[in-house]
Amino acid sequence: MELYSAFTQHWQEKFAAQIPAQDTILVAVSGGVDSMVLAHLLLRMGCSIQLAHMNFQLRAEESERDERFVLDWGNENKIPVHVKKSNAAEYADTHSVSIQEAARNLRYEWFSGLQAALTCQQSKVWLATAHHADDNVETLLLHLFRGTGLEGLAGIQPLRRKEAMIRPLLTIPKSDLLNYANANQIAFVEDSSNAHNHYTRNQVRNQLMPVIQEIFPDAPTQMLANITRFREGIQVYRKAITSQLEKITTLHGNEQHIPVEAWKKLDPIHTYTWEIIQAAGFSPAQIPAVLQLLDSPTGKYCLSSTHRIIRNRKHLIIAPLANPIHTLIQIDQADKKVSFANGVINLEAIPYTSIPQQTPDTEAFLQEAALEFPLLIRKWKTGDYFYPLGLNKKKKISRFLIDCKVSATEKEKVYVLESNHKIAWVIGYRIDHRFRLQKQEGITLHLKYQK
Repeated sequence: MELYSAFTQHWQEKFAAQIPAQDTILVAVSGGVDSMVLAHLLLRMGCSIQLAHMNFQLRAEESERDERFVLDWGNENKIPVHVKKSNAAEYADTHSVSIQEAARNLRYEWFSGLQAALTCQQSKVWLATAHHADDNVETLLLHLFRGTGLEGLAGIQPLRRKEAMIRPLLTIPKSDLLNYANANQIAFVEDSSNAHNHYTRNQVRNQLMPVIQEIFPDAPTQMLANITRFREGIQVYRKAITSQLEKITTLHGNEQHIPVEAWKKLDPIHTYTWEIIQAAGFSPAQIPAVLQLLDSPTGKYCLSSTHRIIRNRKHLIIAPLANPIHTLIQIDQADKKVSFANGVINLEAIPYTSIPQQTPDTEAFLQEAALEFPLLIRKWKTGDYFYPLGLNKKKKISRFLIDCKVSATEKEKVYVLESNHKIAWVIGYRIDHRFRLQKQEGITLHLKYQK
């Protein structure tokens, strides 16, 4: 199939439903054959495009030549061109990273800001890069040699909705792009650094791939097919993992609570543990430390740069570091005593006949049948409400505390007892009307609070 026809067909199958015709496509253009062919194809297809070119000032006059070339091509085709000069060598030295990583960081940081700025002025802006089939094969090899999880086997992602980024050429080999450029007289510039083997990717491209193809001539085609199979297999894997973890994970605000016994039964436990903790900023090297928490006492925890995993009685809680460790304490039905940041609560199941006539605010008597375990102790927060005993109508806790003349500093120390997302007791102040004793029979839960 002629390349343009194959490209338009691929576009309809992969991108058309995601990118409305009125959206703008910001094409990352270096001036090389890959990006110039991509710009030509999108323009020929009738897309609204703009060009973005970054001059890293790494190749002296050649870098200036590339910038002039892109500007001239944009002017000739009446396409807006955005250019930015950056010193990649200086960035690499300052941040102690490789030139490649410096260029990548500078490029995508600028692209992201440019997308945001243009989106404010018009419809949504998508970033299109000219990564092609050869790049995808090289990326797979680099991931394999450096070490990768399953996601690394999927190669380069063709569509990333969150970043509004697309790679429409991933199915097309470099040789086809060159043939298309020659057949359609598309001008482009050569980057002399592509012939050097200073960079790892160039070594893979110029030295390793020729050897592989000498032994396995069809290797690139087979590897691309494998990437597709890996990607589909990962989708199946992801669904299975997600389904299993949803069964054992309970969300409380921005915290995840997972029962220790359920975690221990996950098999293979290392794989599941990695899937649980990676989104919270933990590394694979921390898996053993996290697993140790399964047999640790309450209060033990592990830290990542963003989160804490803490052992809290029968659960592991994954919470952002902004939250204090004691933000949420769980009470199981068999518990007799729980400690939290503001004191201790003793619990006792008693018959109705044992209830005294008068009780202080530090004690609560709740109809156990109305409660759903586990109960939770947490700090009150803005928007919380309950039904104060005797009112039978809801009241915001903020207003309740004002009426009780609680000082600002004391408000910060107020905790609530929660049952199935309902506040049963503003601890030390008032129980909720819905959990009052209504029957002179059954079991009463007696809670005694001590600071």
